[in-house]
Amino acid sequence: MANFFTDNDDIQFLFRHIDLAELARIQEDDFTRDRDGRHGGYAPRDAADAVDNYRRVLEIIGEVAAEVVAPSAERIDREGNTLNEDGTVTLHPLVRENLKRLGQADMMGFTLSRCYEGLNCPCLIYTMATEIVSRADASLMNLFGLQGIAETIHAFANDEIKDEMLPRFARGEVTGAMVLTEPDAGSDLQAVRLRAFQDEQGNWYLSGVKRFITNGCGEILLVLARSEPEISDGRGLSLFITERNEQVKVRHLEDKLGIHGSPTCELVFDNTPCRLIGERQRGLITYVMALMNGARVGIAAQSLGIAEAAYRMARTYAHTRQQFGGPIELLPAVAELVTDMKVDIEAARALAYETARVCDHENNNLRVMEMDSRVQKGDSPHLPERPEGCCAQMGTVPFLPLEADEKKRRKQLSRAYKRMNGMLTPMSKYYCSEMCIRVAHNAIQVLGGSGFIRDYAAERHARDARITAIYEGTSQLQVVAAVRGVTSGSLDNWSKEHEERTYGDPLLEELKQKLIEARRLIVEAAAFVKSKSTSYLDLSGRRLVDAAITVVCGHLLLGQGAVDERKKRVARRYIERELPVLRSNLAQIHAGDMSPLDEYALLAGPVPAAV
Repeated sequence: MANFFTDNDDIQFLFRHIDLAELARIQEDDFTRDRDGRHGGYAPRDAADAVDNYRRVLEIIGEVAAEVVAPSAERIDREGNTLNEDGTVTLHPLVRENLKRLGQADMMGFTLSRCYEGLNCPCLIYTMATEIVSRADASLMNLFGLQGIAETIHAFANDEIKDEMLPRFARGEVTGAMVLTEPDAGSDLQAVRLRAFQDEQGNWYLSGVKRFITNGCGEILLVLARSEPEISDGRGLSLFITERNEQVKVRHLEDKLGIHGSPTCELVFDNTPCRLIGERQRGLITYVMALMNGARVGIAAQSLGIAEAAYRMARTYAHTRQQFGGPIELLPAVAELVTDMKVDIEAARALAYETARVCDHENNNLRVMEMDSRVQKGDSPHLPERPEGCCAQMGTVPFLPLEADEKKRRKQLSRAYKRMNGMLTPMSKYYCSEMCIRVAHNAIQVLGGSGFIRDYAAERHARDARITAIYEGTSQLQVVAAVRGVTSGSLDNWSKEHEERTYGDPLLEELKQKLIEARRLIVEAAAFVKSKSTSYLDLSGRRLVDAAITVVCGHLLLGQGAVDERKKRVARRYIERELPVLRSNLAQIHAGDMSPLDEYALLAGPVPAAV
């Protein structure tokens, strides 16, 4: 049987190469208790058992993706979903079947605690699964990949809401939506105007319009709304939860370029009852930012899946298409396109998986600190009822308060991980999405006229790819976020461990020295940029971030090359190809050209007259 996990050599390599045993250890609290302090159902005995379980989970998702999801993708893309007269949406029957099969396979509570019937998988394993599903059908990922909504409920909601909602997510009974964007509040979420208000009994209600809401027809909606009308910026926003009902309707389904199986909705809230998540005024500043960071890693994974599907089609076509007396893969121009597609995917995958790994370390450290804080306050975590004797069978160990030195160490770790992910997460989303668009575009080029017609899925991959650089924060916004880390020392801190590594292979050692020199040049360019205006930092951001990505991906590929001969060649191709681009980018930064800002009206020309 086809399987999108077992047939992917690079994912298989990374599954072996990354230290999943260490990740499992911190995820499972040294195999003494569930993440909430109480086991629910199966829990692994040790690291080997946990890693074997991760493999089994990915094998299941790989089989469902290949055997169920992929065969239906083309029909779903052509037929889409249906908006009903009563303001509800009927998902395509094959979309419903896909979700049903994923639910039956227990794949809809990937990262949730077992106490809520989830799988308790790390973000890294979920990222792999998201890529696998996206390769089969990128639009389905937008429903499967919204499990971050359940994570947000788990992290910030009260126990009553968690007990009520989370098992339903894990069983696949409900899907959710992040209801953030409005007609006049897209990238600038501080401009959100949807109103949240209370009646005399203190009950909350929502009133207003939201637009561009992925899966806005889902059963559980997390809504960003203005609870403090007197505060006009992000401090006046809170996060609310509501279930689909007659007082929230889908007014319009967007007619989109791609991802047709994923309904993008305009929602109207008509005094819709809701409940507050967490505390007032922390909706954007704390909760949505945490939600979007997870979503951005998800889009990086989605981008990898689309690119993998496009590359495989191009690779097969280049091998089988005969022209000029042989397969077109023998033509130098085509050979370069295909090999660089593959190298780019592997570099992007290395970055995305590294980001997910660091996210796991940050999330687990924060979880332990939160547990310690609750124990210190005498607030034992409330958990849903589990079968009699369940915990005794698993040998649960009570959570002991952290020692002072350990608490101090974890606080330092928390700050370090936050800074690191502040750079890696937007960097990963930016690089993977731009790579995806490039690979999907080049796949059509390899297929030529065949790629331009709908007999092949290449055109669908190109259409689906385009959104990845837009939603969950455009590429330009990701650069603005990532460049702060590049210029504030996060790149130096991340690179230190890799630069200190010694390679026995002369080629790898030579390439490492080139990356060390490249980082030195980035530091010089960053210092130059910081001596200029803030506008020049934003103007130079993309070039600085591109240069930093070359260093990060280069080091990751070198580490892979140390244990695999083919990966050594991949590292060489990537680094030698990208270093000239890096030097060119940094030279342009040192040129100090501000003309796109200083001479904008002249260079952009007059605003075109309305037609």
